[in-house]
Amino acid sequence: MDISLIIAVAAVAIISVFLSPKANSNNAFFKGHSPGGKPPGLLILTFSQVTTWIFARSLLNAAILGFYYGIWGTLAYATYYLSFLTGAKIIDSVRFEHGFNSIQAFLTDRFGSWGTRCYNFVIGVRLISEVFANILVIGILFGVAGSTSYTAAVALFAVITLVYSMLGGLHASLRTDLFQMVLFLILLGGLTILVLTTGQLTSATLMFKSFVITDPGPVLILVALLQIWSYPMHDPVMMDRGFLADRETTRKSFYHAAWISFISIVLFGCFGIIAGASAISGEAMNAALLRLLGEMPMLMFNIILVISAMSTLDSTLSSSSKLVAVDMKWVEPSLTNGRITMAVFVLLGLLLVFVGNKDLFSAVAVSGTASMYLAPVIFFSLWGKRTDIPLWSYLSCFAMALAGAALYFTESSGHTHLLGESHKYTKLLWISLSVLAGGCLLFWAGMMSKHQHPTLTETTV
Repeated sequence: MDISLIIAVAAVAIISVFLSPKANSNNAFFKGHSPGGKPPGLLILTFSQVTTWIFARSLLNAAILGFYYGIWGTLAYATYYLSFLTGAKIIDSVRFEHGFNSIQAFLTDRFGSWGTRCYNFVIGVRLISEVFANILVIGILFGVAGSTSYTAAVALFAVITLVYSMLGGLHASLRTDLFQMVLFLILLGGLTILVLTTGQLTSATLMFKSFVITDPGPVLILVALLQIWSYPMHDPVMMDRGFLADRETTRKSFYHAAWISFISIVLFGCFGIIAGASAISGEAMNAALLRLLGEMPMLMFNIILVISAMSTLDSTLSSSSKLVAVDMKWVEPSLTNGRITMAVFVLLGLLLVFVGNKDLFSAVAVSGTASMYLAPVIFFSLWGKRTDIPLWSYLSCFAMALAGAALYFTESSGHTHLLGESHKYTKLLWISLSVLAGGCLLFWAGMMSKHQHPTLTETTV
């Protein structure tokens, strides 16, 4: 099976390299334009949105949540993909109602340089963690941490993906996303049919966990419904794709990505549900699936994970180069600097993998909480079109969200027990509610203070 997986991965990698035309302009590298200067069409943009958000860690999480919490756990993770609907509204407002060409430009207009500093910090950490997480998943598929096969798989995967990403930048990422998404859908469809023919996927299996509102699965659904308002705005990969095409194409790509992603995540999560419903006491999910389905379906299962990791990594690298060169303006936006930036982000990801810092892999789960500092920005400044929110409201909200994310991380990892002994998702629900309500209150208070003291001027930062 390992040999078959290696051959399959090598084939996908080689095709991806051949599909990556060398970028000869900044528009191709940073904006995804074709050699003729055309932006991506609806199909490419939609499939790119889907495949870059259905990454390896997401698929594993959907399956693992299904394994432990049944259909409710899988539905909870799928709920996060409704972020495409809120993301469509965010992009439409930023670009076509307010007239800005990036999220950073909007935040600078509203909150000055500190507006973008806070935002760039959050998305920079997210990009590095995504590079790390997707490389780490590949290593796990091929061997035990520290083994020769593990090290070789991690290094080769990172290098191959870096090579074709450096060749064509965002344009190459869009082209390979189309190929990788088509292959993903074929494999997912084939795997679903195989599972259906075995009779393992039944209504009884899907409902092996009953619905109890206080159970972790339903609680996580509520958490997702709170976080999807701000989650898309802190994801640079999704936001970058919102500034590539015309208004109608962009809007449709987000809407189609929402339902395709939701269905794909639920289908993949069902494999975890099957394993959870039939697992022997103490049996791991992969072991249960291998016993229930056999080697061929498990090979397809692992190939899907590899494809999703590759498609996400190349897009993450494209967004990283754009963040540093175009949005943050740390370097001149040239092809050379863009490629160097990609290499730096891969090296940072590899460093975290080989250092063995598993805490950061766990910490990726808190990004949704950290992103909630953007919810009041969206409600008041973006959709509410308020220009009278003071900087202290923004910075206070940012600090509170980071504190909430840090608290969830320490609570979920067992370092602290400040919130009692309840389940970590119950704690996350209360933290998310507090951050969202507190942030909106801070923005409202800031707005009121401006009205009470109209002669006060904003402090220049």
